[in-house]
Amino acid sequence: MKTKAIRLHGAKDLRVEEFDLPEIRDDEILAKIMTDSVCMSTYKLVQQGGAHKRAPDNLAENPVIVGHEMAGVIISVGAKWKDKYRPGQRFTIQPSLNFNGTFITPGYSYSYFGGDCTYGVIPNEVMELNCLIPIKGESFFQSSLAEPIACVIAGYNRMYHTSDVNHEHAMGVKPQGNLIIFGACGPMGLAAIDYALQLENGPALIVAVDVSEERIARAQTVLPARNNKRLVFFNAAQSNDVVRDLLSLSGGKGYDDVFVYAPVQKLIEQADKVLATDGCLNFFSGPVDKNLSATINMYNIHYAKTHYVGFTGSTNQDLLDAIRLSDEGRINPTVMLTHIGGLNSAIETTLNLPQIPGGKKLIYTQIDLPLTAIADFRKLSAENPLFGKLADACDRAKGCWSAEAERILLEHYNVDTTK
Repeated sequence: MKTKAIRLHGAKDLRVEEFDLPEIRDDEILAKIMTDSVCMSTYKLVQQGGAHKRAPDNLAENPVIVGHEMAGVIISVGAKWKDKYRPGQRFTIQPSLNFNGTFITPGYSYSYFGGDCTYGVIPNEVMELNCLIPIKGESFFQSSLAEPIACVIAGYNRMYHTSDVNHEHAMGVKPQGNLIIFGACGPMGLAAIDYALQLENGPALIVAVDVSEERIARAQTVLPARNNKRLVFFNAAQSNDVVRDLLSLSGGKGYDDVFVYAPVQKLIEQADKVLATDGCLNFFSGPVDKNLSATINMYNIHYAKTHYVGFTGSTNQDLLDAIRLSDEGRINPTVMLTHIGGLNSAIETTLNLPQIPGGKKLIYTQIDLPLTAIADFRKLSAENPLFGKLADACDRAKGCWSAEAERILLEHYNVDTTK
């Protein structure tokens, strides 16, 4: 089986390559990859190459296929897994693998498996760890977005609060508390808002902080308040005293749960200053700079019991929860997505990800298509009727990508979604 893949050979050295995949062994599975959502973590990997903590040291000799937020279709199944998986089954993966004490990750570790390829060989350890997850949804893109949603859920699950009575930690965000998100209108921040809004026993106040009026306007359109929660969008660029104004929004109490979704020293320090007593700050955004530091208030750690957490990746249960909540309509991963493209656009998109405005960029690996903003579909329809059809479908989804739009796209390119 031939595949076309985007492989990393070293720092900033991505190449599109066509090569033969090896025959699958009895403990492997051959898969057709349909979608891959481009993660900022992949950008960080590409910038660092072999110096990245998860990358192999010998990238020049053993390049790896990048991309880990994937969905696809099983083509053939090795004998070991025939009772559990079948050809034609749709799937996504949990990419954080800890196999026999070794931390390995699709998108970072394998020459024959990753999200940015047409076909790949799923190694045994993915199935051994129950990280190959069948999906029933009608679209592939929602399953690609399940992994970043799972990371958001993992962040919420890592939050904790303490007791004056005993030494137990109450896990999760504080019920009926105040929650704030810095960097809230980027793709992951939007997912964090969406998740908070559906929590039945979650925060009463959600403050979303950003510095872009354009991003805030879109967020207000796609994420209206619900479930009797108060949702406030705050443009920090328009404030003369961000900390003072944010504390005022909380009635002077501060925030029980604080998320920082951008690796910026100033944001971290602002977040520290708005923590309430027993407040928990989650530094969610992994930096490229290994020396990134910020000043935090040690007095408050002692006397106000403030505390800090961080986490990378997610667990199997987080991913299963993300899929379930999406299937139930309690969260809408589509709000994260602003661009689509084909495999031919994956290299440029990955190398320039921070400079491309908007939210998540989704690669359809079976087609060639320049990276295109959903907001530009209507304008492009004058030259290509396909974009008119896609624009109509997205209009029916409040300006968002949808299962209908995906069907139109794949049918236009005659992509077989069953095998």
